[in-house]
Amino acid sequence: MDEQISFEFEPRPTIKGFPELRWTGKRPYRSTQYYPAQLRESYGHAQDSWMNKIFWGDNLQVMSHMMKEYRGQIDLIYIDPPFDSKADYKKKIAVRGLGKAASDSSSFEEKQYTDIWTNDEYLQFMYERLTVMRELLSKHGSIYLHCDWHKSHYLRTIMDAVFGSNNFKNEIIWYYRRWNITSTSFATNHDTLLFYAKGEAPHTYNQLYIPKSEKSSAQGKSWKSIIGEDGVRRSIQTDEPTKGVPMPDVWEISMINPVAKERTSIGYPTQKPEALIERIVTASSNPGDLVFDCFMGSGTTQAVAMKLGRRFIGADINLGAVQTTTKRLISIAADLKSSQKSRGYDFQEPALSIAASPFAPYLSSSKETPHDGQESAEEIKVLSREDIKYTGFDVYNVNNYDFFRNPIEARDLLIAALEIQPFPQSNLWDGELDGRMVKIMPINRIATKADLKELLANLPYKTYEKRKGENASQPVERITLVCMGHEPDLKAALEQELIEYKVDVEIMDILRDKASIQLKRDSEAEVVREGEKLVIRAFYPMNLMQKLSLQKEYIEDWRQLVDSVMVDWNYDGVVMQPSVTDIPSKDEWVSGIYDIPSDAGTIKVKITDLLSESLELEVS
Repeated sequence: MDEQISFEFEPRPTIKGFPELRWTGKRPYRSTQYYPAQLRESYGHAQDSWMNKIFWGDNLQVMSHMMKEYRGQIDLIYIDPPFDSKADYKKKIAVRGLGKAASDSSSFEEKQYTDIWTNDEYLQFMYERLTVMRELLSKHGSIYLHCDWHKSHYLRTIMDAVFGSNNFKNEIIWYYRRWNITSTSFATNHDTLLFYAKGEAPHTYNQLYIPKSEKSSAQGKSWKSIIGEDGVRRSIQTDEPTKGVPMPDVWEISMINPVAKERTSIGYPTQKPEALIERIVTASSNPGDLVFDCFMGSGTTQAVAMKLGRRFIGADINLGAVQTTTKRLISIAADLKSSQKSRGYDFQEPALSIAASPFAPYLSSSKETPHDGQESAEEIKVLSREDIKYTGFDVYNVNNYDFFRNPIEARDLLIAALEIQPFPQSNLWDGELDGRMVKIMPINRIATKADLKELLANLPYKTYEKRKGENASQPVERITLVCMGHEPDLKAALEQELIEYKVDVEIMDILRDKASIQLKRDSEAEVVREGEKLVIRAFYPMNLMQKLSLQKEYIEDWRQLVDSVMVDWNYDGVVMQPSVTDIPSKDEWVSGIYDIPSDAGTIKVKITDLLSESLELEVS
């Protein structure tokens, strides 16, 4: 069975004299197991039999799922992982259509994710994920890790260990201008990109150039050094075109302008400029190559890959990131199709191949106007390799754990719903419930025995020894593990690890018990067929309304609370394939009224609110 498949990793050789980073609780990562994924939504058509993929879930499980099909197949990885910046990242949620007149009751800030770690936890987190990334890279592949001063020194040491110090290619500095107010140190105006190759074969690298200035290039001419008859070296002007000077390892690229077109409508807190990613993708991949980013965020890597004709896979644990990326890719795909159609190509249906090559040109036909009574001729338009775009994509959920859209919110919801007394300052326990120490295990995936390592590394063993000596018949600790599904021997594994002590372990499985737990109020909607129209009469996103302190009777127009509407006119009961993607701009609203096609069957409607929470319902 797929669920029992495991993948072993070849251990990296230990090099004598090589510095190795150590941390409390460090454990080898030698294998992983396969996790299933469920196809939820599909947009557009395949190109070369390929559909891009977006995964919602913990990226370690996403990559473990990918090992079955994509081990050694990824050509380029770019990641912008947590920096351990000790900050919470928030986005502002505001009711549509109120502009600057928004009041306290019509907007609020919601935490998207937290970037606060213990040092050991962070290093183990990154070490495990980088290990799997190396397995996924092709023999010609490369990886760029985006970081800053907080952990760049640690991350480079880990990457040396995982990829080999001999495969280090560059430390690239991304310099950006911004005003800083500081009085005790120099202003911090750069991030770092660590560039490594897989190393099993020459890595893909396309030399980039900075155009020479007008003065030095002499209006398009170039200079060549020659040695004259007198033996003196001289520079002469030639008519040969110049590419410029090779790209250095310091890149000056501006931050995203707040009103830039590429800025996502929700204002994703750590969105990176497309110009930065474009430089990486162009240098280290070719058209048709497969690009991967498992800390997807606002989807900049996927957006650039689509524009540059690369195939891509993306992943994020935050549903808001998946929703943002989905909307962004739908918009880019539409723009690309419009641009190609304006040049005479038609991509409404899958193209016809004229060769067996992976980068085969594709045909599109248009009828010429007849002349002098002649019959119309068919004009053949051929797409070059560089013009082929992979615009279709599927959205998956790994492991079927779609209970929470935001892991940060999940912890707070669980603490409130279970009436746990929280321990805000504790790195070990999340709180106390009925005299038991509560540990909330990773959300959006099942809890495994590997997840116990962090807990075991931080337990107060000296206190346990004292309690054991005082009363050996009583448990030294009563522990409740809260999880979203778990391996069947999780409790036994913890008890075995603590066999020297008597412990009372209880598993609280939210997937099993969620029917009796009220975590949040479900959304409500009234969607009907009126003749040949599909009409959304009302929509009440109860969780969002609660945060805005709104009651049903005070909502003037439900569309002010809606981010998007998707409609599949012929839902097959499994995968939603929207024909309608109503995604308004920042200052507009969704329509709410849609023409029903004559061949419509079962209609599936997905309404997503400003919190990225969705209500899905079928209309007969």
